[in-house]
Amino acid sequence: MISPAIVLVQPQLGENIGKTARAMLNFGLTDLRLVAPRDGWPNPTAGPAASGADQVLDQAKVFDTVAEAIADCHRVYATTVRTRDMAKAVVTPRQAASEVSILQQNSQQAAFLFGREASGLSNDDVAHAHKIVTAPVNPSFGSLNLAQAVILVAYELFQFDDPTPAELTAHPEGLATSEEIEGLHQHLSAELAARGYFRSEDRAANQKRTLRNLVLNADFSSQEVQTLRGIIKSLVREKR
Repeated sequence: MISPAIVLVQPQLGENIGKTARAMLNFGLTDLRLVAPRDGWPNPTAGPAASGADQVLDQAKVFDTVAEAIADCHRVYATTVRTRDMAKAVVTPRQAASEVSILQQNSQQAAFLFGREASGLSNDDVAHAHKIVTAPVNPSFGSLNLAQAVILVAYELFQFDDPTPAELTAHPEGLATSEEIEGLHQHLSAELAARGYFRSEDRAANQKRTLRNLVLNADFSSQEVQTLRGIIKSLVREKR
């Protein structure tokens, strides 16, 4: 069964990466992905903090961007407690675990994004996710450190055990990967830019995030992504 990926976006301290690895292995997770770690990788302070979870650290993969880190994933969850100016479904770790169980039964890869220790995930990071995961914590003090946030999600993923086979309701053949969705987004954005759609530089970034969100929320299959890209090519060819 495919293990959900834990993606740390620009983690700062090696100790926190090590503690994250420990939390992951406590609950059977081994797929750790690091996006542009501040102090590089490997980090000598991560090992002692992992307290024996060396296999997670040894197998950790490093990426330059969030898009590269989740390219093979069919469902991406962004963990955050901050209010965002984009329309995304918000679920608890337990609800996400239920969804991931179905994804795993259908050989689909899921990923959970965790942000920087100081500032969390940016809007651009969250824009790559299908849904937001927020744990129900004390509303007057909702601050969690990196390893604590990871262990909350890892615990729910480990606890959820439903042996009943289930198909993905959207597409029996499976969801498109993040790489395919990003390709569609870039294709559409490029053609819109060529026709002057993004008229204001100040608004362009937000418009592109909104466009990516629209594409993600549609839950396209690979075949649907190919069809849409074919339609875009045809419309552009006819126009030219």
